[in-house]
Amino acid sequence: MTTFHDKVIYQVYPKSFKDTDGNGIGDLRGIIEKLPYLEDLGVDMLWLNPFYKSPQNDNGYDVADYTSIDPLFGSWADFDTLVQEAEKRGITLMLDMVLNHTSTEHEWFQKALSGDKKYQDYYILREAQSDGSLPTNWESKFGGPAWSKFADTNLYYLHLYDKTQADLNWRNPEMRKELYEAVNFWLEKGVKGLRFDVINVIGKAEKLEDAADGVGKSHYTDTPIVHDYIKELSQKTFGKYENIITVGEMSSTTVNNGIKYSTPESNELSMIFSFHHLKVDYKDGEKWTKMPFDFLELKKLLDEWQRGMDEGDGWNAVFWNNHDQPRANSRFGDVENYPIETATMLAQTIHLLRGTPYIYQGEEIGMTNPNYDQIEDYVDIETHNAYKVLKDKGLAENEIMEIIQEKSRDNSRTPMQWNTDENAGFSSGEPWLKVPKNYTELNTENELISKKIRDYYKELIQLRKEYLIIQEGSYEPFELGHQSVFGYIREYEQQKLLVLNHFYEDEAIVKIPKALLDMEASYLIGNKKERILEETFTMQPYETVAFLLN
Repeated sequence: MTTFHDKVIYQVYPKSFKDTDGNGIGDLRGIIEKLPYLEDLGVDMLWLNPFYKSPQNDNGYDVADYTSIDPLFGSWADFDTLVQEAEKRGITLMLDMVLNHTSTEHEWFQKALSGDKKYQDYYILREAQSDGSLPTNWESKFGGPAWSKFADTNLYYLHLYDKTQADLNWRNPEMRKELYEAVNFWLEKGVKGLRFDVINVIGKAEKLEDAADGVGKSHYTDTPIVHDYIKELSQKTFGKYENIITVGEMSSTTVNNGIKYSTPESNELSMIFSFHHLKVDYKDGEKWTKMPFDFLELKKLLDEWQRGMDEGDGWNAVFWNNHDQPRANSRFGDVENYPIETATMLAQTIHLLRGTPYIYQGEEIGMTNPNYDQIEDYVDIETHNAYKVLKDKGLAENEIMEIIQEKSRDNSRTPMQWNTDENAGFSSGEPWLKVPKNYTELNTENELISKKIRDYYKELIQLRKEYLIIQEGSYEPFELGHQSVFGYIREYEQQKLLVLNHFYEDEAIVKIPKALLDMEASYLIGNKKERILEETFTMQPYETVAFLLN
């Protein structure tokens, strides 16, 4: 049996988790301090966002040294203590590997700038086109062209992200070898999990050409050579160890590629993150817009990935939240009138699906978007760029702020709300990002007393450990056309698990077919009172329920 299907992974955004030295930025010692809290929750592994040396232009995803710890977050002694103390509690660490690009402050890029030919070939440098235009017409994912001038030469360097994040040339075997050494460095330090940032865009062609759509995604996303690179990465690094858990963050990928990356027979990754289901409130595919989420589209996408990965023996990381996404409860529910029902319904939807569930810090206590009312309170570079663009389009200030309150990446990056002390107990100094106003009611201390949301998460984590049908069962949709309920059936051996999740505040009626009613149904878990399965099944606002059928 696969070793990770019973696991639940908790994402720690170190910058915002817990600050122990009063500088307003979370640190490794803060994670150590909160290990008892994480052990009590029942999670198996902590994914930590990057804490390597970095100018922090993209919150650490601009790495200046792969085998370092930025003093901002602590010391080597802190890291070693974290590994040891976590393992005593049955918790292991997953580190973030940013292998598509480095910071322009990385030693390799600096050597390249100084004229060192060896290091120039570690990056993707090209001359302008014959008409003087940039090497290609590709767009950066953060806006603007994907090329910048390389010092005072006639060359340009490729950056699919910020201009301080220069893309690496994976066609260079020496460069790959150095990356593998960095990965092995951390595995030797006791790390048991690896999350690979935007790993499916590393396979650029040797000859780079203009894109018909002016964007260029198809020229570097999911190219066949990526699979060769990931296989080699596995052979040279984590594949040499027992039971390392790996996850690839996949930009704009497809189900077919998702299967190839994650099926055990391909020897690539344990699982993948895909993001299509988190774009269902993008008007005409544009992120910086305001519209109600499209529920039927959300169901369709979750179903397509669940069914496709099941049939192809791939494996999904299942999640609503991370450091780049607004809070799911603010997005897909009603945090004003049904905060507990919303949070528990969303949790159950994900945790009983086929795949490995990820919990993002604060999700387990129902943390919400902060709804700052002025642009100055936001720190995120992407948000400030969007503010300028929306201003140029002539939108009114209040319209712009409404969009930003819903879509900014800072929504998930606010400090963890521990208690009612100043700054929510996160820091004795001024936090790098403002604490949301609702911390006095919404914090872990209150939640440990009320036991409303966090205990529900604990129960879902426990059920995954106990029931093979949750770990290994197949997936099939149930009533896919229902206007307000997302239902599905998991099946393992002779047993079925029926899960019904109601996404709205009205009552909903679900018709249960005779074939299911003829089976012996026992209530497993739900966020209302215990229920009996009957032919006309009425669901309350934001209700979730699961029945075992034998």
